[in-house]
Amino acid sequence: MGEQRRVRSTFLWGLSGIYLCAFLSLYTQIPGLYGREGILPAWKMLRFTGKGLWEQLKDSPTLLWLGPRLGLDTEQGMELICLLGALLSFGALLFNCLRDSIIFLLLWILYLSLYQVGQVFLYFQWDSLLLETGFLAILVAPMRVLRLKGNAWSAHDGITFWLTRWLLFRLMFASGVVKLTSRCPTWWGLTALTYHYETQCIPTPAAWYAHQLPVWFQKLSVVATYVIEIGVPWLFFLPSRRLRIFSFYTQVLLQVLIVLTGNYNFFNLLTLVLCFSLLDDQHLGSGPKAKKGQGKGRGLSMQSLVGLFDLLVLGLLGFWTVKYFELQINWEKYLVESKTAFTYHDFLQWLRMLTFPSIWVAAASLSWEILKGMYRSASVHGLFWKLWATIQWVIFSSATVGMFAVSLVPYTYIEFESNSQLWPSIHRMFKAVDEYQLVNSYGLFRRMTGVGGRPEVVVEGSYDKQTWTEIEFMYKPGNVSVSPPIITPHQPRLDWQMWFAALGHHTQSPWFTSFVYRLLQGNKDVIQLVQNDESLYPFNSHPPHYIRAQLYKYWYTEVDQTGQTSSNWWRRRHVEEYYPMVFLGDHTLESLLNQHGLKDKPPPRKSIDAPLPSALRVIRDLLRPYPAPLLLHSLLISLVVIYSLQALFGRGNRPAVSKPRSHQKPQSEKKKKETSRQGDSGGSGKDSGHNTKRRDKS
Repeated sequence: MGEQRRVRSTFLWGLSGIYLCAFLSLYTQIPGLYGREGILPAWKMLRFTGKGLWEQLKDSPTLLWLGPRLGLDTEQGMELICLLGALLSFGALLFNCLRDSIIFLLLWILYLSLYQVGQVFLYFQWDSLLLETGFLAILVAPMRVLRLKGNAWSAHDGITFWLTRWLLFRLMFASGVVKLTSRCPTWWGLTALTYHYETQCIPTPAAWYAHQLPVWFQKLSVVATYVIEIGVPWLFFLPSRRLRIFSFYTQVLLQVLIVLTGNYNFFNLLTLVLCFSLLDDQHLGSGPKAKKGQGKGRGLSMQSLVGLFDLLVLGLLGFWTVKYFELQINWEKYLVESKTAFTYHDFLQWLRMLTFPSIWVAAASLSWEILKGMYRSASVHGLFWKLWATIQWVIFSSATVGMFAVSLVPYTYIEFESNSQLWPSIHRMFKAVDEYQLVNSYGLFRRMTGVGGRPEVVVEGSYDKQTWTEIEFMYKPGNVSVSPPIITPHQPRLDWQMWFAALGHHTQSPWFTSFVYRLLQGNKDVIQLVQNDESLYPFNSHPPHYIRAQLYKYWYTEVDQTGQTSSNWWRRRHVEEYYPMVFLGDHTLESLLNQHGLKDKPPPRKSIDAPLPSALRVIRDLLRPYPAPLLLHSLLISLVVIYSLQALFGRGNRPAVSKPRSHQKPQSEKKKKETSRQGDSGGSGKDSGHNTKRRDKS
């Protein structure tokens, strides 16, 4: 693989944007989710028992332990962390000098601090993925105090950046494998996408149209998903540049289609950022390009051999796809037929046979990067700088090997026999760092839910137990005539948990009882999670006296035989009561609250007249009226405008880019050439000015 300086910079820039979205999205929801009287108050996760700061950090590694020393309670501490994280990430987006290892270390610590008290609303796979990616960014980002004088690169850059490619492989490969190891009949029958678009958490309007596609196309799409998630990731570590670029665009295609049809917050955007580890600077148009005609007249050149290798690999990938999914073209009906042509036992055998070889393939790829780093260290000019580069190479190579070894534990969860064969020391290393979310296991859409209809919880309120009014949420399906929203990269965490709650009994979601309790109290912070516009909340003037919840099944409306569509997006049918009717003081409600410890009294509030709490309150009051998607989209549009203005007005004043020292010619040679050039031109001012203009244009 060629140089990746520009690619690494793009990766760090994209990750800064993801951090910005994650911090701001969570900030808007803190009072309702984690406030003193929120659904799951965060103060319960931090018990101040008089222990020292070090003991507290060992119990739970979070900066929120410092809140009392700053005059802040836990909720205000979370708000301060989110604002600091948003400020740092916004600065890193705008200024290249802030994309430094120290800045990414601070961002990782800040998000980990929130994760420690986030409870069920922050325990999503994308939160773990952001923490793991964020920790890798600490190793990937430049630590400018350690950079060699006059150089924009370090010998270990390619070694640490390799870890992002390994993370992308683990994420995609595990996501494909779990679909088959779960034995879900829809994934094995290739019919999963006929249910997915209407049963995912928060679909987009495009999902309705995707759901109307013919069944044969949906099956073919499942086959393509398997190829992209299970087959293509093996190309990440092959020596062919073209295959890596091919794998990059297949991954991007999958992620873009998911973004168009589903609101998965920053998850798919973060995956796209990881995909840049498959590219090099030449593909981005900033690296040295190969000379045309190079290699001609050599018979069967190396380039021809690589081309044949690429065709062989892609041919094998296509052959196995056709064979194991029995792809056939039906010319009479103009469709492609497909079905799974292997058994669960066959797949497990294949998985056992290839799990350990995949580790060795990755280890060989990492070893090559380490050897290249060693060569670069030895090529540095000057004894002192050569020694300094070698020391960095040893440190960062050791850190990369350690991270790779620890990641094998969650990676081999997909095949337990391989997991048991790992060295005990690797398991001990994993347990030592597990609470910091440095490495994680992944596997999305393990089973397809909602096969018999999308389960949806509808909350209802009443003043007299006779007339019941539905409480509409901003984002999740409710009113059958309301269009699905577009809210990426925001994640409404209450709406997401409502989707999970509908999959089981309400006792499996203890937070739901607290949610109902806060609605009965008329808690404005919790109500804002449901409806940002108070005028749209049906019980705005006075809280309901009674609340209950019903379970419905939802389906998309269909296009009839004449091509006509309904004015509604959904159709639904009542199934059963989900949560019994309760009221303040009700025995059932009090029993459930006490059972889950949801009626504990919060500690006394800190003084709100102190400068820092007052400033946080002013910022909260300023941002409260605006929905989170509007804030995020406005901020992203502002960034686009800023970059456009920089490109427009900075083009003429752009400083010349200095070449690396290895490409610079000795000063004596430059002087000789300048002297000879002046002698040839006679030292005329006209020619000198012409040369100056040509250099300016270049």
